[in-house]
Amino acid sequence: MVSFKHYHQQDAMDCGPTCLRMVAKYYGRTYSLASLRGKAFLSKEGVSLAGLAEAAENIGFKTLGVKTTLEKLSQEAPLPCIIHWNQNHFIVIYRISKDKVYTADPAKGLIVYTKEEFRQHWLSTYQSGNDVGVALLLEPTPAFYTEEEDIVRRLGINKLLTYLFTYKKLLIQLGLALLTSNLFQLLFPFLTQSIVDIGINGQNLNFIYLVLIAQTMLFIGKMAIDFLRSWILLHISTRINISILSDFFIKLMKLPLSFFDVKMYGDIMQRISDHQRIETFLTSQSLNILFSTFNLLIFSIILAYYNTLIFFAFAVFSTFYVIWVILFLKKRRELNFKQFEVSAKNQSSIIQLIQGMQEIKLANAERQKRWEWEHIQARLFRFNIKSLSLNQYQQAGAFFFNEGKNIFITFLAAKSVIEGEITLGTMLSVQYIIGQLNSPIEQLIGFVQSLQDAQISMERLNDIHDLEDEEPFKRLNLPPIHSNKSLIVKDLSFTYPGMNDYVLKDLNFYIPAGETTAIVGMSGSGKTTLLKLLLKFYTPSDGELKIGETNLKNISHQLWRSQCGVVMQEGYIFSDTIVNNIAVGDEKVDIYKLQQAAQIANIHEFIESLPLGYNTKIGAEGNGLSQGQKQRLLIARAVYKDPKFIFFDEATNALDTNNERTIMENLDSFFQGRTVIIVAHRLSTVRNADQIIVLHKGEIVEIGSHTDLILTQGHYYTLVKNQLELGE
Repeated sequence: MVSFKHYHQQDAMDCGPTCLRMVAKYYGRTYSLASLRGKAFLSKEGVSLAGLAEAAENIGFKTLGVKTTLEKLSQEAPLPCIIHWNQNHFIVIYRISKDKVYTADPAKGLIVYTKEEFRQHWLSTYQSGNDVGVALLLEPTPAFYTEEEDIVRRLGINKLLTYLFTYKKLLIQLGLALLTSNLFQLLFPFLTQSIVDIGINGQNLNFIYLVLIAQTMLFIGKMAIDFLRSWILLHISTRINISILSDFFIKLMKLPLSFFDVKMYGDIMQRISDHQRIETFLTSQSLNILFSTFNLLIFSIILAYYNTLIFFAFAVFSTFYVIWVILFLKKRRELNFKQFEVSAKNQSSIIQLIQGMQEIKLANAERQKRWEWEHIQARLFRFNIKSLSLNQYQQAGAFFFNEGKNIFITFLAAKSVIEGEITLGTMLSVQYIIGQLNSPIEQLIGFVQSLQDAQISMERLNDIHDLEDEEPFKRLNLPPIHSNKSLIVKDLSFTYPGMNDYVLKDLNFYIPAGETTAIVGMSGSGKTTLLKLLLKFYTPSDGELKIGETNLKNISHQLWRSQCGVVMQEGYIFSDTIVNNIAVGDEKVDIYKLQQAAQIANIHEFIESLPLGYNTKIGAEGNGLSQGQKQRLLIARAVYKDPKFIFFDEATNALDTNNERTIMENLDSFFQGRTVIIVAHRLSTVRNADQIIVLHKGEIVEIGSHTDLILTQGHYYTLVKNQLELGE
């Protein structure tokens, strides 16, 4: 049997890069999922076979995409190889025997199919009289072994423990509380024995009263200590949870904007919920396990002191119990990954249902969308049933070993009392000790399961922490923006991840500082993409962007965006007050600038008419705004920033003619001395621009002023003519 290292895909669209990761590991090289995603041009729709081949060749494989039969694949193909499965998934074949096909499915694990079962899922088309399927064959070249492997920056247990050790004083207090509580507990079996052997047998009622008073005081003391321990544990766990989540959001906010173009919201939300499992492991499990181990050791010694045979019986049954639980860990891990995927889809589905309710109702699609959500709930239910079934099997075995142990030990103890080997008081003490030993065993098993959950959660979090920051630390001290603030675009080309065709091709133009440049063209011509490249959302595939003599890639993202006022097509309105929506991120709001920005955006009068004025809450949890009001608010946000560069992407397309005219007149004076780039369709927005760049299918077809381009009667003239025919 060929051993094969299996990796689980972290997200719904990760099957292709995960397959490549498994094949690379088979040949002895380790790559992170994050780096292979980037090399394979992963998008929200997943990855194509071409993208997968590109990534494989990038790390040193020789690839060949084929359509072939299973017989040819088994006889001629180098294994492992990657195949297209069920027309929507990638898996790895690592061995083919006479009647079996051995596969590694990134979503399900290592699975063996009969050849007939395999054909049903793989075969996709008919060629030369045979049913064939799609496969990507891979063979390592010498370059594969000379390429540098990824330096993995893992979030491990050691790193997690640093969160815990931050609160040393509280940990010491908690440790003292647990130790004292456990020491109190150690006295109980001896007190129980003394009541029976001395108090009852000697008929000494005063002694019994004395022991009972001692037990009561110990019980009250233990309760008080446990109360204090719970209070300390709450403080530690809350602070740790906030710290872990805060670090996650810090990392998330350092990632490039392109990351959020390919990541599903549900996947991110599920990772956030994973933090709870890590926090539980660090606090409840990690802290208790030390004292559970201490209790297990001390009570085992006491039990062995009382009766060696009973101790041996307890040890044997407990060992079988632990082995039984460990046998279920692998299946438990597989279920966890599958449940994560479905739960992530559930999160995304709920977000879409809530945010898209208007469109759902307008399209009369309520039933269809509800059915889609219910289908996901059915899948979740099936996984919950599997999880419950697994737990029931585990608990049935645990109950058998535990109860069998208790019955057998009771028999041994009773037999020993009858034969005079131990006293009745000793028997009661042994029963108490067994009860106290059962708890540490349960806690040890809980610790193992919690550790597994934490490790799975860390794998998913590492998927985020492994990604390179938008602005790596070593590049934070980049040069400032040159005094010459003209924008120069030279031989610029760009393609989105996962696409073969260029969105922009060989663009060359010059945007003078302090002037207004308009970018126009039909829908899909690449206008918004060009704007995003200028804002450093993405890195150009070829060519360069310059500000004066400085390449834009050598300017800090934060520094560059601090100089830019931006209004995108789909700007976001926060659930907050109007003042905080305009002065975003400004701790101390400049009231004069705020009102001036609102007046330029022609929204000041509307705001003043509201009962709370600028303190009115808007957004998802506040008062609703019309599309036009939202756009004016976004324009006010950009103006308030008082930027050197202004980027407008269809910033006035939702405004009526009167509002648009007023705002453009106000902006004309505000634009003076600033470099302005406007993407627009409307003639009224661009006609006064110093230059107009016309894009068509990702290429520049014309550059000039409005008057010059009209006289040329080319693409721009056609755009204007069509717009006028529409009455605009």
